[in-house]
Amino acid sequence: MEDFIGKLLLKWRIRTVLPHIQGKLLDMGCGTNDLVRTYGNGIGVDVFQWENVDMVVQNTANLPFDNESFDTVTCIAALNHIPNRNEVLKESFRILRPEGKIIITMIPPGISRIWHLLRKPWDADQKVRGLKQGEVYGLSIRVVRNLLIEAGYNIVYEKSFMFGINTLTIAKKNRI
Repeated sequence: MEDFIGKLLLKWRIRTVLPHIQGKLLDMGCGTNDLVRTYGNGIGVDVFQWENVDMVVQNTANLPFDNESFDTVTCIAALNHIPNRNEVLKESFRILRPEGKIIITMIPPGISRIWHLLRKPWDADQKVRGLKQGEVYGLSIRVVRNLLIEAGYNIVYEKSFMFGINTLTIAKKNRI
């Protein structure tokens, strides 16, 4: 069964994020890797072998990249699916160049729970992969902010989109 709504919302997220990406991109939790394929200069990593993923890793907190390898890291509608969020954000900090930025989109837990329940028959994430231990339904803006600050980032931009349901958060790597 085709997931038309899911694809439409993915395109919306990509359109929202694209103008903020610069330089070499790493998309963590890339899923089917649509963002990297649209942007054209980067690598998509995931812990699951989705179609078109560039690199499957055991743990996104331990990536096979040199320090300061990327200008932008994205985590689009995926941070809630990463159980070791703190460690993964610290790893993204390591691989970002000075003044590099991380871009996250996220919906809040209540909306996410309802959304996943309504979409269960069409949602490949639920049908194919399933939720793993430590994954949660969405993250609040406050939780995303705190995770980023704890990892060493400065939040530079926040904007609601998708009729206020989703939030785009951009943070820059602090100078050390």
